[in-house]
Amino acid sequence: MRLAKHLAHAGVASRRAAEQLVFAGRVTVAGEVVRDPARDVGERDAIAVDGRSVALERRHVVYALNKPAGYVSTAKDPQGRPTVVSLIESRERLYPVGRLDADTTGLLLLTNDGELAHRLTHPSFQVPRVYRAQVRSPPVREPALRRLREGVELDDGRTAPARVRRLTPDRLEIVIHEGRKRQVRRMCEAVGHRVVRLERVAFGPLRLGDLPLGGHRRLSGAEVQQLKRGAKHPE
Repeated sequence: MRLAKHLAHAGVASRRAAEQLVFAGRVTVAGEVVRDPARDVGERDAIAVDGRSVALERRHVVYALNKPAGYVSTAKDPQGRPTVVSLIESRERLYPVGRLDADTTGLLLLTNDGELAHRLTHPSFQVPRVYRAQVRSPPVREPALRRLREGVELDDGRTAPARVRRLTPDRLEIVIHEGRKRQVRRMCEAVGHRVVRLERVAFGPLRLGDLPLGGHRRLSGAEVQQLKRGAKHPE
């Protein structure tokens, strides 16, 4: 198994984040620093991150969290801000699947299954995320909606076409398959409507439902299987 995949399966981080750990020289195999995330390793290899040994997780779990504003979507924060991981008591080492901005609320998944996290967040798997945004300068007119549906030019490139519908003059429902930093906010601002409130209400087949703000629940086996089926490469 490749080193980055091994770290993801061990619940250290998502596969992409695990690659960055390797590139940064924070991972050792048999006491030697390895900077190649594609290095083949086995279960018996002595692997450590920042000096702490890593063992494969035998029990994968997935939690749904209704993230409140003010929490950052990381396991640890160097600035000392509250993290989403602190909201869930679990024996497993959890990390968020993708991110929500600190001031964005709504559905966030946390897991120790790095392979599932990779499949849910990588753009090639096209897992939809559904957001509801309240914006300034209403009403949002048809030309702005059309631009969002066709893709808008941002400083990090053009966005993929989004599914967009106007709920009220100042509220939109936006469905995207990408996960760029502050993407929905930047998309709306690019068409002249700054976001004042943003909530994610669905991730793939999973909906936020009536989960209270700050509340969480462990997903059932059937729900996890739904997520896995929804994170397959399109034909």
